[in-house]
Amino acid sequence: MPTGSVKLQSIKKLGQDNHSYDFSDEEPAGSYTTTTTSKDNDKNQGNDEQPAIRVGFFQLFRFATCKDVLMMVLGSVCAVLHGSAQPLMLLVFGLLTDTFIEYDIELNELSDDRKECVNNTIQWKKNYTEGIGLMTPLNQLLDIEYEMTLFAFYYVGIGAAVFLLGYFQISLWVTAAARQIQLVRKLYFSRVMRMEIGWFDCTSVGELNTRMSDDINKINDAIADQVAIFLQRFTTFVCGFCIGFVKGWKLTLVIVAASPMIGVGAGLMFVAKLTGMELQAYAKAGAVADEVLTSIRTVAAFGGEKKEVQRYDRNLISAQRWGIRKGLIIGFFTGYMWLIIFLCYGLAFWYGSSLVVNTGEYTPGTLLQVFFGVLIAAMNLGQASSCLEAFAAGRGAATLIFETIEREPEIDCLSEAGYKLDRVKGDIEFHNVTFFYPSRPDVKILDQLSVAVKSGETTAFVGPSGAGKSTAIQLIQRFYDPKEGMVTLDGHDIRGLNIQWLRSLIGIVEQEPVLFATTIAENLRYGRPNVSMEDIVSAAKEANAYNFIMDLPQQFDTLVGEGGGQMSGGQKQRIAIARALVRKPRILLLDMATSALDNESEAIVQEALDNGRTTISIAHRLSTIKNADVIVGFEHGRAVEKGKHNELLERKGVYFTLVTLQSQGDKALNEKVINAVVCGTGLCYILLLFCFCFCRASVRQRSRSQLSNLMPESFAPIAIERGPRDNAIPEEEIVEPAPVGRILKYNIPEWPYMLFGSFGAAINGGVNPVYSLLFSQILATFSVTDPVAQRKEIDSICLFFVMVGVVSFFTQMLQGYAFSKSGELLTRRLRRLGFHAMLGQEIGWFDDHRNSPGALTTRLATDASQVQGATGSQIGMIVNSLTNIGVAVLMSFYFSWKLTLLILCFLPFIALSGGFQAKMLTGFAKQDKEAMEVAGRISGEALNNIRTIAGLGKEKIFVDMYEAQLDGPYQAALKKAKVYGACYGFAQCVIFLTNSASYRFGGYLVQQEGLHFSLVFRVISAIVTSGTALGKASSYTPDYAKAKISAARFFQLLDRVPQISVYSDTGDKWDNFQGNIEFIDCKFTYPTRPDIQVLNGLNVSVKPGQTLAFVGSSGCGKSTSVQLLERFYDPDHGRVLIDGHDSTGVSVPFLRSKIGIVSQEPILFDCSIEENIKYGDNSREISMNEVISAAKKAQLHDFVMSLPEKYDTNVGAQGSQLSRGQKQRIAIARAIIRDPKILLLDEATSALDTESEKTVQEALDKAREGRTCIVIAHRLSTIQNSDIIAVMSRGFVIEKGPHDQLMALKGAYYKLVTTGAPIS
Repeated sequence: MPTGSVKLQSIKKLGQDNHSYDFSDEEPAGSYTTTTTSKDNDKNQGNDEQPAIRVGFFQLFRFATCKDVLMMVLGSVCAVLHGSAQPLMLLVFGLLTDTFIEYDIELNELSDDRKECVNNTIQWKKNYTEGIGLMTPLNQLLDIEYEMTLFAFYYVGIGAAVFLLGYFQISLWVTAAARQIQLVRKLYFSRVMRMEIGWFDCTSVGELNTRMSDDINKINDAIADQVAIFLQRFTTFVCGFCIGFVKGWKLTLVIVAASPMIGVGAGLMFVAKLTGMELQAYAKAGAVADEVLTSIRTVAAFGGEKKEVQRYDRNLISAQRWGIRKGLIIGFFTGYMWLIIFLCYGLAFWYGSSLVVNTGEYTPGTLLQVFFGVLIAAMNLGQASSCLEAFAAGRGAATLIFETIEREPEIDCLSEAGYKLDRVKGDIEFHNVTFFYPSRPDVKILDQLSVAVKSGETTAFVGPSGAGKSTAIQLIQRFYDPKEGMVTLDGHDIRGLNIQWLRSLIGIVEQEPVLFATTIAENLRYGRPNVSMEDIVSAAKEANAYNFIMDLPQQFDTLVGEGGGQMSGGQKQRIAIARALVRKPRILLLDMATSALDNESEAIVQEALDNGRTTISIAHRLSTIKNADVIVGFEHGRAVEKGKHNELLERKGVYFTLVTLQSQGDKALNEKVINAVVCGTGLCYILLLFCFCFCRASVRQRSRSQLSNLMPESFAPIAIERGPRDNAIPEEEIVEPAPVGRILKYNIPEWPYMLFGSFGAAINGGVNPVYSLLFSQILATFSVTDPVAQRKEIDSICLFFVMVGVVSFFTQMLQGYAFSKSGELLTRRLRRLGFHAMLGQEIGWFDDHRNSPGALTTRLATDASQVQGATGSQIGMIVNSLTNIGVAVLMSFYFSWKLTLLILCFLPFIALSGGFQAKMLTGFAKQDKEAMEVAGRISGEALNNIRTIAGLGKEKIFVDMYEAQLDGPYQAALKKAKVYGACYGFAQCVIFLTNSASYRFGGYLVQQEGLHFSLVFRVISAIVTSGTALGKASSYTPDYAKAKISAARFFQLLDRVPQISVYSDTGDKWDNFQGNIEFIDCKFTYPTRPDIQVLNGLNVSVKPGQTLAFVGSSGCGKSTSVQLLERFYDPDHGRVLIDGHDSTGVSVPFLRSKIGIVSQEPILFDCSIEENIKYGDNSREISMNEVISAAKKAQLHDFVMSLPEKYDTNVGAQGSQLSRGQKQRIAIARAIIRDPKILLLDEATSALDTESEKTVQEALDKAREGRTCIVIAHRLSTIQNSDIIAVMSRGFVIEKGPHDQLMALKGAYYKLVTTGAPIS
């Protein structure tokens, strides 16, 4: 029964593409929790941010050409015709049924031995009629085979038409959409590149990038195949109802009356809400995980791993509860939908059959036409509504995109307008300029600034941070226009000049120069198009870059990496200077251009820069500024003083303050030469540079890389703590999918749930075949000649429908609940194990960027829940499909094995089409995304570096590069349109072809072999429905594959054996722990940066009760030595001895329990003060008295008592509610409560003001009594009274001894103390 089959298939489809109708027999509830929820979440998130939709649906097509419009019109016509095919088939099907039934009635007549067949006419036999005396001709005996051949041709015809229509409808629309989207992308990107810089200040680049990928894809979804499919379904809906009302309005009204029940069920499917709750519930646990992983060193130092795992597990319970509730509710509603559907079947057949049998208004065929007409209409309406969602999303996305495309930039960098001067002298003047940034209109940056820069002179701008120096430079480039006043070049207001021409006169070097991800030579060519190689070389020489470039293996063809990441700061700066010089600019703007260079290269570069052009330089180094022709002092957005170096010093203004701040540094620099000789290692040079830097950093905290800027390049590796790898994008490791057996092993404790769930799933699987059994049974009753028996049989079948509905209601609930329960328990167990395994890894593992806290928390959140896809609901899914197909095939073979074999040949195709349709709904987004990646990279680079590009005037080049990259995805889309169309057409027509073959063969069997006609229907509908079920099941395999990969990633984590095991109790322990520490020839490199030797033969020892202080520059290995002692890492070479035991052999928990640590930035947990202090010792229960006495020792108690909630005060995330001094004292109390034998203080007071430093220092001095103590500090006052002071440089100790002895040595330490510099 073809229609039945088609219909049911729609029921199934419905579950997938229309999120509200989630009923479908062949997906155990759990399975669509996975699909719907994810879709719904995206939907919810989308709706929060969706802008008001201001684009009408038809406006989406505003970029269509005539050709596109023609394609869309043709596609629509095809879609409408295609939509009418299903209802058309119903008409054929109704006739076909009537034919079969008529034939059967005749056979029944003939079986009456009083009648006979003469010349194809059934009549009463002679001896009966003599009594009556008249001939009653009964009707013609049908040639059923001939009739069926006719119907088969109808079917084939409709099938062929459907294939063609489906193909054209989809491929035309998708092609038209691809063409329009191509245009939208080009327009959007070129428009964005034309925007003024102020617009970028107010729009985040990340947002623009997502808009370019996701939002445009959303528009694509709204104007491509979804429109065609919507038209097709809507037509089907209209035609279906037309057939219903035309053929039999009474029955139609009865069915329509019952349908709101289904609507209610669909409306109540608020699964999305539940998912939200589940995610919120997990969010708590996720926050715990994130907090713990971010502060993993603190957790490890205080041995809190097990405690944290328990805390995490407690928070998982609520997520688990919601998950189970969700499964139950989905099960309930799926069951409810089935119940209602079966009740509808029962009602329709009962009422319909009474119309057929009692009043004779309908033929049985009409009954089927009406019933299925309405059913198809309802299904298609439901499915069509899912397209509306895509339309809405597309309109929302288009709002922002089209608005941007229409927006006229305030400063259009690509416009041709404006003057170009014939001669440029290079006089720049600011006339009463007032300015504020568009992103911060309340902060006045420039305030009536007036300053003149003469041509050919070098003018230096100096002043504190935020005085408006860089802003002035940006106004010269015309990145912004002043709000009042004007900027002139040779007396012309620059707003009247052509922008591209103006910018071509200007060379700019920024403080953090941006290089593009290409070769050095190409980067220099961005400075000036078609520049010769000689010019490039000479510019490189002037910028002192030539030598280091020639040392590189590929010289000028060396790739500089993303954002220039492969180059050091100084190298980047020199390339950028060369790039500016290549332009041969009239005006040169230098914003801290030489900050990353050492003095020697600076001198060379400076000479090249001071070359008779107008130069404006912002700098902080005196050497750079001193020789300027004019120095302008800025303050609060005004130029407050102007003159030469000496004049300004006499004025004692802004400039004087800056100079005096640096003078100590200068003095130090003069002594540098001598020191370098005395010191042998150049350590002092570094230290002095550092102290110089400290004075400077106070002047301007602008650049993060200031510290490294001051490092001469040869020392760079010491200074750079973080290599360029840190911001690298984590590359995914390839993992082998995990074996299912192992995943199930983790699910063993839930076997009873899984057993019951599978039982429910099996019964649900049997529903489909049972439905076809009942359906064909009804048809059979229509040919029964005895009215009483007929009525009785019909009633019992309708009752049976009700029973099946009730049973499937309960089994769906059982299946939903049981599998969600086992799945959620598994997820929780995996999350706990995973978290436990993470906390057990050694610290070095967390340094790897792939294991950043963010990555690990996502892994816990997603991987664990994806594993459910391989057990639980997935098992239900499989059991369901198997029983469905099994029962159907067995039943069919039992009733007619010949017909079954014929249909089984079509089964693979039906399954394919079902699978394809499911795939179609999830869409081809993935391939599209991959194709867009290269173009995305270009757009990303362009948007991130928009200032540099604007300064170089290279917008056009990037727009062209982007458009060139769009061609690939566009060609792919055109190819996809054809393939997709063909697949869609095939998927739609395969069912028609199956029906045509099977009914024709069925006719043959009925006539030749006396098969009862109802069996033909029974076999066909049973197999066809189960075939589509098979297809739908196959569509869930992606979940299954994902689950296996997630599981594999998880097992990889669980199986990893940490190099330093926290959980194991093996290793030495001893009773009278003294705290005697010795480092013997330790060498060490961090596992993530194996090329940088941090410790290089460290030798130093501390006796019990002594205090050892480490001093030295940043990155010389002080903190590293402390971490070796904690056994966060083990040395690569050499040994750390504790009481004579080698640290690698000591039990980790035992060793850490003897050490207390107070670090520079103490990390507190988001709980009360009391709990934070108790965290100091996680091995026992701690009484309140101990907490208070520890707090008193840490000078904390009085402060806590002054708080309203005293010790129960929550400190906020990472202690954000407290000041630094208060946090520091809590950390000290936490260290004291352990009663450690060894106390480590890593810059414990560096961050404090003098007042709190005093208190904290007292607390520390108390804490140090009777303990071995290692101090790392920068303030001399902190170090002076240590027993041993070790001065470190480049990973080893260069001097050690008490304060007085070192002072007498007059070595490195002495120099540090006497220059009064902060030691660092």
